[in-house]
Amino acid sequence: MTQHLETDVAIVGAGPVGLFAVFELGMLKIRSVLIDALAEIGGQCTALYPEKPIYDIPAHPAIEAGALITRLEEQIAPFAAPRLLGRQVSSLSGAPGAFTLGTDHGDTIQAKAVVVAAGAGAFGPNRPPLDGLPAYEASGAVQYYVRRREDFRGKRVVIAGGGDSAVDWALALKDVARVSVVHRRAKFRAAPESAAQLDAAAKAGEIEMVIPYQLHALHGEGGTLSSVEVATLEGETRKLPADVLLPFFGLSMDLGPIAAWGMAQKMHHVTVDPATCQTSLPGVFAIGDVATYPGKLKLILQGFSEAAVAAHAIFPIIHPGEALHFEYSTSKGVPR
Repeated sequence: MTQHLETDVAIVGAGPVGLFAVFELGMLKIRSVLIDALAEIGGQCTALYPEKPIYDIPAHPAIEAGALITRLEEQIAPFAAPRLLGRQVSSLSGAPGAFTLGTDHGDTIQAKAVVVAAGAGAFGPNRPPLDGLPAYEASGAVQYYVRRREDFRGKRVVIAGGGDSAVDWALALKDVARVSVVHRRAKFRAAPESAAQLDAAAKAGEIEMVIPYQLHALHGEGGTLSSVEVATLEGETRKLPADVLLPFFGLSMDLGPIAAWGMAQKMHHVTVDPATCQTSLPGVFAIGDVATYPGKLKLILQGFSEAAVAAHAIFPIIHPGEALHFEYSTSKGVPR
């Protein structure tokens, strides 16, 4: 069913940063609507790794990604922001104070300002160039995301990659599965503490390190995986017994229709003024992983800060001529 909504701010993207933007706007008594191409809120935290622990959220020594989204949802509940999920924003027209957004479902949203919190945009995994890959993907023998650790209990799991996802999941799965990690070199591009934990686990015999190797071929029948063949740069090969392959080679990023809005971009990211998070289009702001500026850090923590910055920059658009008397949440509480 198509909808027509009128609001103060349209937030494109319902990941953690988009959700927190609802809170920051709500604290300034600014109404918002959430729009996301996924069928549920949470972005990558929900779709890719709900059970992955996150360690750099203030006041949480560790919190699973799915639990973080649950807490954010509780935090924004008082503001009752409408949600248009499973819908991609396909068009934007108008000017500050009078924007019109359209979706691929025929919905229209009238908003005075727009916040793009699209994360990695329309994301998808970078797939390894292996023969017969689709059959193993269809059977679940090759997976790019981990939703439940228990699904891998007792299985032989080969993890390929050298970034945070590969290292984090090797550590997370070592207690439920037989884990082998394939990487082309000994140095990992992961957080130093995580890399140190991986090294310690390998020395303790909890994880098999297969270095320096790269994926070479998959072996099995009917989509059932029996082994993963790996090779060195010199052509030496070996087979690793495997039930599941988890290739973590990052995500491909596609801004989709957003890229055609005319906002200045750099390396598939939207450039913003860090003082306001406004893009080159007046009235359109970008926060979270999609936004870039000198000194930008791709942390949820920084995205939360950008949500607050953008909310305050948006206030004059929503309430022209009205002075913003900022108060701390400890003194004014949550608006009702």
